[in-house]
Amino acid sequence: MERRTLGFVGIITLMVGCGGASTPASTEPVEAIEIETTSEERVVTPQQRAEAFQTQYIGQLIALYRYQTNAYWKAANTGEIEDFETFAKADFELKKLHSDKDAYRELLDILAHKDQLDPLTKRSLEVAELNYRGNQMPEDKLEAISKASAEIEQIFASFRGELDGEKFSDNDLQEMLAEEKKSKKRQAIWETMKQVGAAAAPNLVELVKLRNEAAKSMGYKNFWEMAILLQEHDPAHLMAIFAELETVTDAPFEKMKAKLDQEIAKKLKVKRAKMMPWHYDNPFFQAPPPSAEVNLDDFFEKRKKEEIVALGDKFFTDIGLPLGTIVEKSDFYEREGKNQHAFCIDMDKEGDVRTLLNIKPTANWMEVMLHEQGHAVYSKFIDRELPYNLRDAAHIFTTEAVAMLFGALVSNPTWLRQYAGVDATTLVKKTAAILEQRKREQLIFSRWTMVMFHFEKSLYENPDQDLNKLWWDYVERFQGLTRPADRDQPDWAAKIHFAIAPVYYHNYMLGELMAAQMRSTLVRISGHQGAATTLDFTAHSQFESYFKEKIFAPAQSKPWPEFVKDATGEPLTAKHFAAELQ
Repeated sequence: MERRTLGFVGIITLMVGCGGASTPASTEPVEAIEIETTSEERVVTPQQRAEAFQTQYIGQLIALYRYQTNAYWKAANTGEIEDFETFAKADFELKKLHSDKDAYRELLDILAHKDQLDPLTKRSLEVAELNYRGNQMPEDKLEAISKASAEIEQIFASFRGELDGEKFSDNDLQEMLAEEKKSKKRQAIWETMKQVGAAAAPNLVELVKLRNEAAKSMGYKNFWEMAILLQEHDPAHLMAIFAELETVTDAPFEKMKAKLDQEIAKKLKVKRAKMMPWHYDNPFFQAPPPSAEVNLDDFFEKRKKEEIVALGDKFFTDIGLPLGTIVEKSDFYEREGKNQHAFCIDMDKEGDVRTLLNIKPTANWMEVMLHEQGHAVYSKFIDRELPYNLRDAAHIFTTEAVAMLFGALVSNPTWLRQYAGVDATTLVKKTAAILEQRKREQLIFSRWTMVMFHFEKSLYENPDQDLNKLWWDYVERFQGLTRPADRDQPDWAAKIHFAIAPVYYHNYMLGELMAAQMRSTLVRISGHQGAATTLDFTAHSQFESYFKEKIFAPAQSKPWPEFVKDATGEPLTAKHFAAELQ
């Protein structure tokens, strides 16, 4: 299971299900609209010139964006090849809009006088420029990239791992791995979950090369560098953040994992020295198994899957952020051919926000429900008076931050009492274990993001190297797992993000940092006493206005460093995340 959100319409077009009654809007292609350059004789001031460009650009953007999102929604729900082909066409048309070289030159000429533009117009055109810059490549490369990406997505959507002659969904295999006690059987299940990697890897390597060719044609070293810069990140600063994270988590991770391994070894009756990746319940070790003292699944297993949706809906209503039509238009349950993961999508930037999940009554899916609806309320409460292309989160990591903030409530004892109905006596006994498990989640996830961050950077720097070996080099370094002897399979390619959310994973970690920073801000606002992870979200009416006014409404109207400082009172920092690990 993965989580994604439909974000910026530029270089990362898709990041980031349908209740059977939903009917996708038309996915028929729209007619192309020519951008006309306004002459200096007709437009006197830079502001007038900018507004003329903006009007025509946004007119095109609206039509093509809706074409793309509707095509993707349908494809994700059916898994049909022809629907993914339609999506690839729609995605290509959106990229082609931003590949218009004449329009890009006009835009650059206008921005040469940006000091004479009003702030919102200036920001709108700056964001447009990032999208244009990321698509200044030959049209044939644009089309090839869109087509290749859609083909790989279709592989993931329709693939079912085969074990003992029978095919299983990811959800089925995940449950089997968590329940199996015998090591050989666990290994077989784990290897089945990696089978999609072998199916996708050849196409994925070719896609990486296509992306690199396109990036180099625009003057970048490779696609990784281009994507980082177009996300308004400084590559050196990003590397420094991850180096700091490695340093501050080394000791606590090693200590935590030693205790975790001891628990798993006892549970599965295996020697610690013989433990392998399949002894961990998550196939990528990106999340911890239930601790020996508490299993959050116990709090949800007797519920119906529909109740998971109802709990999420009730919570957001209670804190003044009602989901409303989001629930009606979303798709929450498993179905043959449907995308097996989870994402949120803003269909039109006018209020039609949807989520796709595959819910089962588990703590994990409760967390995903809160996570994806966190993305959804962010999109819902964005200021719709802003220019159309600014109606996105301040940054892709800030929408991840909000989603993670809400998803983490499944590990909040206060929330468990209020919404999962855990009785007070049980909570007294289990609170320490619940909070300890939350720290495990944070540590394990931070180390996992290091694997993804460093591997993807290396992947784009040299896609012809021994990627199978490189993957396990990073897994051993950051996660402390033992690589399986003589295994030479593209396990890395089983990660869907490399295909459809390229150079994105670091934003999850930045989101964790921002989420911790927001929790600290909420503690300060409310005067909460105790750990931030026990904060009661329903007891403070000021939280509603904080989220709506400080987090959601500004959208992309200002660069993310300015947004973070305005929203939390300080620049983005790791100190609040580090404090939660103490």
